[in-house]
Amino acid sequence: MTASVKQQNLPNIDRLSILAAMIVLAYTLERFIDLPAWEYSRQLPGLYIEFSINVNVITSLLVAGMTAAGANWLMHDHPASQGRMALQHAILPALTALVIGIPLSGIPVGLGWWLGLIGGAFILVLVLIAEYIAVDPGDLRLPLATAALSAVSYALFLVLSGFLRATGVRLLFNLPALILAAWLVSLRVANLRLHGIWTIYESAIIAFVVGQVAAAFNYWPLTPVAFGLVLLGPSYALVSLFCNLIEEKPFRQVLFEPLLSLLVAWGAALVIR
Repeated sequence: MTASVKQQNLPNIDRLSILAAMIVLAYTLERFIDLPAWEYSRQLPGLYIEFSINVNVITSLLVAGMTAAGANWLMHDHPASQGRMALQHAILPALTALVIGIPLSGIPVGLGWWLGLIGGAFILVLVLIAEYIAVDPGDLRLPLATAALSAVSYALFLVLSGFLRATGVRLLFNLPALILAAWLVSLRVANLRLHGIWTIYESAIIAFVVGQVAAAFNYWPLTPVAFGLVLLGPSYALVSLFCNLIEEKPFRQVLFEPLLSLLVAWGAALVIR
């Protein structure tokens, strides 16, 4: 009986293998596709807009969408899902696939690129397994899965913000990407901490504040890691603050974790800036 229950709480290995193989294959084939980039430029009153869409951007977005659909397909098989849509469990896998693909596009094919691809695929598989465990609120491994998913969420946001900083993306395009990523990360982490409660408006407030911080520090002489930590601090702090308020924790506990996390993140950013 124990073995049967344990088997039910693990994803179907065939489906998981197919999904991981498709993602790895998509990023591998991207290196053999050579298509001209689509350039767009327009002079608006007081603002010049110029950007290009290449095969790397298209592939990353398509793989993120494919991962979201595959994650929902994988979670649909869980006994606790009862055949319902599991969109909340597709947010983090899609973001993981996107963040894996964006840095890979800037690395030349070689040992480093293959290690990054294999390591990224391994992390994505672990995220999918953790999300599968999180489908069942009664699973004994849920606290561990929740902690792992929350840590991966913040790590992805740190990597994405640092990468956008390193590539010198204009604030005009950098800001919407960071706001959207902050909203998705806050939404998923809060949903995990609050055991299924959606904090759509609270996460939107967090994303707006993070966007303001990103705009304020955009022209500061910060390294990519320091810039990421500057944004990670308020993101983590505000998620903790809203979750503590919703859970009606004591006043001291409501403020202690957010303030401590903000001081640690900004202190680390100050040291390595």
